[in-house]
Amino acid sequence: MAIDFDLIRDRRNSDSLKWSESRANQVIPMWVADMDFASPECVLRALKERVEHGVFGYPAVTDAVTQSVIDWAASHYGWQIEAKWLVWLPGLVSGIHLACQALADDGEEVVTLVPAYPPFLAAPRATGRGLKTVGLAQDSGRWTLDLDALSSAITPRTKCLIFCNPHNPVGRVFGREELAAVAEVCQRHGLAVCSDEIHCDLALKPGVHVPFATLGAEVADRTVTLMSPSKTFNLSGLGCGFAVIPNQDLRRRFRRAASELVPLPNVLGLIACRAAFAEGEPWRLELIEYLRGNRDLLEAYFREHLPQFSVSHVEGTYLAWIDARRFRGQDAMRFFESAGLRLSDGRLFQGEGFVRLNFGCPRSTLQDALERISAAVSKLESK
Repeated sequence: MAIDFDLIRDRRNSDSLKWSESRANQVIPMWVADMDFASPECVLRALKERVEHGVFGYPAVTDAVTQSVIDWAASHYGWQIEAKWLVWLPGLVSGIHLACQALADDGEEVVTLVPAYPPFLAAPRATGRGLKTVGLAQDSGRWTLDLDALSSAITPRTKCLIFCNPHNPVGRVFGREELAAVAEVCQRHGLAVCSDEIHCDLALKPGVHVPFATLGAEVADRTVTLMSPSKTFNLSGLGCGFAVIPNQDLRRRFRRAASELVPLPNVLGLIACRAAFAEGEPWRLELIEYLRGNRDLLEAYFREHLPQFSVSHVEGTYLAWIDARRFRGQDAMRFFESAGLRLSDGRLFQGEGFVRLNFGCPRSTLQDALERISAAVSKLESK
């Protein structure tokens, strides 16, 4: 199957959040985590068939949708999940809020590792929980887990770790030994875990993602895993995700938090989910190859032409975490805006001096963006 990921699709006049502020100018938006690629043909075909039916009442989660998730987890991760473990969600941000409510009580604490996806920082406070943050460490430019700092930050009030793997924004895919070490800390301190694995199918080295809950029965018993086809198959606008919760009591608490507040995914989201997981694997494999090429281009360009910045090696996701702290005392966001790019501000992730760049786009768009950065650097340094 030949997929034309190089095709430019004009999103400036669509209903795209990502491109909404770029309609009247030539700014390239590379901020929010959605890709500029069309979803797989199997998904488009399934959506067209469902739209032609013409009736869009309240949806039911069909056995076919559920089975597509079960089969995907088994074939990709050797994870034998049960249908009753699934709690369907309209998106994973709501899942993070629900996990805070289900895994910690009012006034108790949630801990997470920073830099972190902004809802990790907002959800505990929004749900009346305290927030502890622990910084990731760096070893020769590679982001690593500081387990001593994590253990030291945990108090008797700390009840839950919100974890992200593959990690947004630093791009790490944590290995089995690293995950087991995190699990040991959590077990020792009696912490439950909310593991956000929305980027799990975007490991750029195939076959390396390890679901946290597969580390053993005791780990699974204290873990809420959040997943979705949305990032992989570019379906974020359809609002469909799910939690995998083997522990019956945790599942009951999670459902109770969601009751009367959080709806099911919409009917088209469920249709897209089934089609993506049941038929979308050839497309995904080509996407991974294309993203790997974009990643390699970006990292090589920064090494050769933009040594003023450093870029963490991206092991998973289509998000590059760029360190601009040494760049002539410039405000990072202001500089990249002057280059004609809109990126994500590292301050939102508790990453002062960093920016996040989404390279899930046609390669010519990425090349244009890199050349804009280089031209802006040359202009600034010529002054």
